[in-house]
Amino acid sequence: MPRVRRAGGGSDEQGGPVSGPDGPHPTGRPVSAIVADNRIDEQIFEQDGGTAVAGTDAPTERRVRERSMPRQAEVADSTAADPAPVENTETGWRRGLAGSLAFLRRRMTGEYQVDDFGYDADFTDHVVVPPLKVLYEKWFRIETLGMDNIPDTGGALLVANHSGTVAVDALMTAVAVREHHPMRRPLRMLGADLVFQTPVMGPIARKMGNTLACNPDAERLLSTGELVAVFPEGFKGVGKPYSQRYRLQRFGRGGFVTAAMKTGVPIIPVSIVGAEEIYPLIGNLKPLARALGFPYFPITPTFPWLGPLGAVPLPSKWIIEFGEPIQTTGFGDNAADDPMVVFNITDRVRETIQQTLYRLLLRRGHPFLG
Repeated sequence: MPRVRRAGGGSDEQGGPVSGPDGPHPTGRPVSAIVADNRIDEQIFEQDGGTAVAGTDAPTERRVRERSMPRQAEVADSTAADPAPVENTETGWRRGLAGSLAFLRRRMTGEYQVDDFGYDADFTDHVVVPPLKVLYEKWFRIETLGMDNIPDTGGALLVANHSGTVAVDALMTAVAVREHHPMRRPLRMLGADLVFQTPVMGPIARKMGNTLACNPDAERLLSTGELVAVFPEGFKGVGKPYSQRYRLQRFGRGGFVTAAMKTGVPIIPVSIVGAEEIYPLIGNLKPLARALGFPYFPITPTFPWLGPLGAVPLPSKWIIEFGEPIQTTGFGDNAADDPMVVFNITDRVRETIQQTLYRLLLRRGHPFLG
């Protein structure tokens, strides 16, 4: 049983003798001095909120308690903070399965809508967009700028540069607007006849809401408040050699400007950096292209040498900037039929995109590392 020190001498509970107030102590100090120190430490311990317990050295207890306080505070802070949310993979898997089953049910029962142009929003969101998002986020690591320049409601005409041997830039622009605009607006793109004549690509392009690059279709979409995208360089831009990268080709006769002016919607210049490097065009087999009815037959560093693997795009770093809207109103009633007015606006849009491309190239840095 532990000893109990008593001021003024006496014996402990086991009957062992203790030294009197003036007797010697093993430390060599007078017992009265040690007793006085102990009383002072006990008073301090009691002031700190402790309780003197028989057989307990109060100063030692206080020192142990003080040493443990920082650690206790750390534990308290760590337990007070909310743990980081852990993604429930099982819940996500179940949610994805439920969404897929619901999609299949709608396809079987016909509970989905298709507009006059063939746009199938349900098919686009569940079949087309998910794999494109992987390319958008993981492969090309696309950065978007100026998304707030796209209106939340009403029609607008997006005019973009075109490149890359294969028109992947149009798909990525559609994903950017669909996934990152606050209103998640669909982008209705105008394409060449060849796109819709292709056996597999044509029907999918229609389901995505795309249509022929003609003024009647463009004006109809714009007048109903849709976002419409046009790539006026056409095949001249997509099929240009890599040595001419980021140099805009002719914008045609400005038919897109006429459509925007007749419907009174703004024109938004769109500058795309990154598409030029996905399939660097180093050659063109023109005889084979004519035989197949293609505008060009590309030769790249990987195609056709690697076979199907040559169709995998290179992982370049992309930047897409949506510029400030260019208004098409205030030019008069017959301005859309004035070739000079149309030419001036067309030239302004083209120059804006060209200068923005130069600026974005400096911002991006390395074509693949960024």
